[in-house]
Amino acid sequence: MNPFLPGDIQSDLVLASASPRRKEILERLGFEFEVIPAGLEEDQILSEDPEKNVRLLAELKGVDVQRVRPRKTILAADTIVRCDDVTLGKPADSGEAFEMLRSLSGRGHSVITGVALIAPPNRRIIEAESTRVFFRDITDIEITRYIDTSEPFGKAGAYAIQGLASAFVDRIEGCYFNVVGLPVALLFRMFRALERTG
Repeated sequence: MNPFLPGDIQSDLVLASASPRRKEILERLGFEFEVIPAGLEEDQILSEDPEKNVRLLAELKGVDVQRVRPRKTILAADTIVRCDDVTLGKPADSGEAFEMLRSLSGRGHSVITGVALIAPPNRRIIEAESTRVFFRDITDIEITRYIDTSEPFGKAGAYAIQGLASAFVDRIEGCYFNVVGLPVALLFRMFRALERTG
């Protein structure tokens, strides 16, 4: 259990995500939880507003898993990378990863995560967090070598800030954990809001 939250608020928690990064963040915070990935397509466009879209997708993921575990508290999230009003999802292949990383070189971009907490009987708290990430200039050789490590695959924007791509980051503005996949400060605010509505 996490020592900073009441036990009844965090008990019976289900993470509706297959992300090993989100799982690791929760484990490091002391949470005890079950993992049940949602069965939804992550690249759905439900709104032209990127922040609204990740909020909607996080909520849909939570509702999807709530059907399986209706008496538990569901935590779901969805993360995207935005650069020049273009959404960068998970690269399909090396070529796409290369183009994504080249577009991020020497520039700033936004990482936006929608987070949903859904608790019985029908309490829903849906929020979003945005962080600005600034890459230094990275060479084509560096990009190619990074792709060769396979780290870019399965990650929005084709990079993992907590891994080898940390060498590309000049600075960030906002929550680091949001870039990893789960904004911790926001999550605690949401748990406290859930406690007040209980």
